[in-house]
Amino acid sequence: MIAEIGHYALVLALALALVQGVVPMIGSRTRDHALMAVAGSTALIQFAFVAVSFGALMACYVTSDFSVVNVFENSHSLMPLVYKFTSVWGNHEGSMLLWVLILALFGALVAVFSGNLPATLKANVLGVQAWIAAAFYLFILASSNPFLRYGEAPFEGRDLNPILQDMGLAIHPPLLYLGYVGFSISFSFAMAALIEGRIDAAWARWVRPWTLAAWMFLTLGIAMGSYWAYYELGWGGWWFWDPVENASLMPWIAGTALLHSAVVMEKRNALKVWTILLAILTFSLSLIGTFLVRSGVLTSVHTFASDPTRGVFILAILVAFIGGSLSLYAWRAPMLKQGGLFAPVSREGALVFNNLFLTAACATVFVGTLYPLALEMLTGEKISVGAPFFNLTFGPLFLPLLFAVPFGPLMAWKRGDLLGAAQRLIGAAALALVGIAVTYSATVGGSVYAPFGIGLAVFAMAGAMTDLVERTGLFRVPLATSVTRARGLPRSAWGTAVAHFGLGVTLLGIVCETNWASERIVEMKPKATTSISSYDLTFDGLATRDGPNYRELTAQFTVREGGNAIAVLQPSKRNFPSRGSATTEAALLTRGVSQLYVSLGDPREDGSIAVRIYHKPLVLLIWLGAVVMMMGGALSLSDRRLRVGAPKPAKKNAEKSTKKSAEKPTLQPAE
Repeated sequence: MIAEIGHYALVLALALALVQGVVPMIGSRTRDHALMAVAGSTALIQFAFVAVSFGALMACYVTSDFSVVNVFENSHSLMPLVYKFTSVWGNHEGSMLLWVLILALFGALVAVFSGNLPATLKANVLGVQAWIAAAFYLFILASSNPFLRYGEAPFEGRDLNPILQDMGLAIHPPLLYLGYVGFSISFSFAMAALIEGRIDAAWARWVRPWTLAAWMFLTLGIAMGSYWAYYELGWGGWWFWDPVENASLMPWIAGTALLHSAVVMEKRNALKVWTILLAILTFSLSLIGTFLVRSGVLTSVHTFASDPTRGVFILAILVAFIGGSLSLYAWRAPMLKQGGLFAPVSREGALVFNNLFLTAACATVFVGTLYPLALEMLTGEKISVGAPFFNLTFGPLFLPLLFAVPFGPLMAWKRGDLLGAAQRLIGAAALALVGIAVTYSATVGGSVYAPFGIGLAVFAMAGAMTDLVERTGLFRVPLATSVTRARGLPRSAWGTAVAHFGLGVTLLGIVCETNWASERIVEMKPKATTSISSYDLTFDGLATRDGPNYRELTAQFTVREGGNAIAVLQPSKRNFPSRGSATTEAALLTRGVSQLYVSLGDPREDGSIAVRIYHKPLVLLIWLGAVVMMMGGALSLSDRRLRVGAPKPAKKNAEKSTKKSAEKPTLQPAE
């Protein structure tokens, strides 16, 4: 009965989405406020029905109802309770239900927190959002129904994919979807603006908080997925340039460009057409990522499904929304009035520079990811585009961008002083030179360019702090005055500095791990000792033990440094009989922000076992930097000026502005 409730709740959500997609948009055309008001209530009720559907599937998992096909294929009665919850989105059907749940959640949030939006804009935003939801409800019900039942319930389930039975994968997909799907709001705002023909600085103010929230979640989701792959897959890497990894990176890059472009539009009423295009492209890249993961065109540890009929359905959704949005953009964009002018050397110019390099980097990832698929489809020839291509194309585009990042906040709007900004960054440049010199003298091995990477990371971090130092007058005025000024700074200024600082932290971790990590692959017998970096590892022996739904082979290593025992590591290999597969559980020893990493191979008949050991200096900075970037986004989002919507005007002013907007045309010829 619970499964049937979930199924019919999803059908009702589809019906509500169709109502929400039609009635309010008719109301916006006829200026009927009663019809436009339907959007908010239907968005809330639609979310309630999707939540009921998702809760029903979760209840089926928790109670181990194996009469439901999805539960049978992805659960087991002995599985820990936490993984019964996370199994809901550890498969294609359940993850799509999570996808539409988050989509409906964002629609409901717009309905609740956008009371200050113009009625027509709100109706069109929620209308576009409803059409996206309707397409995916239909996709789930037609080809990916999570509530299908067996005629006779099996006694036991097949278990969840073992590599997904991990807390990292419990958190990673929801965060990633909050980012992926969150960009749908930016897309809906762009479509609504094109439908209305009204795009101005107020529009940028309204769309920026939603974009920032989605960017924050996607940043954290990518970082969590990277860390999961690092410790769970047993290979010790944190980024493989896997096509599905790239599918999450591309909307992140485009979303970063959109955030910076929206700032220019809000402050200077410029880059309107470009900002709208970025909003369309960012969500389009999210849809492409959904297609890659679920169409069966790729084979990856990240993919959920390999049914080509589902791929055709998602491809149709892609064509409809991407093609339709770009067609509307091509029709409307030439009629939109361009914004204010600015000098190339200005804060606007710096943000345009930022956008050019970000979009170029995104384009290289896009080409490298999809070119092999296109070539195979056209010629049947299979090629592989891997890390060498991306390192040679993506890296050189990001390096000048990182160098330019500290200059932007120090430039004035409209017309800036490049020499003045450079003079204020002398201190940051000096610290960078010190970092280069210290690295050259203290390290052995690695690329000859590695110290310059360290210097660039230090320059980015110090440059981010320079803006705060300049604004507060630190070292130039009494400390009490600086503290008072710091308290008075808008949170968005702090957020920008913190996010840019986090980017430098991540770069520092990447350079150190890439150039100075050490690795040993050895076969060890009990009581044997091997050394790596400053550590000695003694293999104490093997032991077996039973888990709730697996059998585990565990090795014990005593780690010594300078002759003193400092830790015991227990890497293992787990065998899941019901699934007929195994996983490798690496053991990690964290020392500061560096790690010692031990992973097991297969045991030999003579009692020895293959062991892969890494020492990874400063590797945790890679993910710590992502957390710092997310915190910077949160600081900006908490800024009073960036709260959703615009301040409510006084009643008289509101009436005047309504009359004026009714009198003037919505579209203006381009200048």
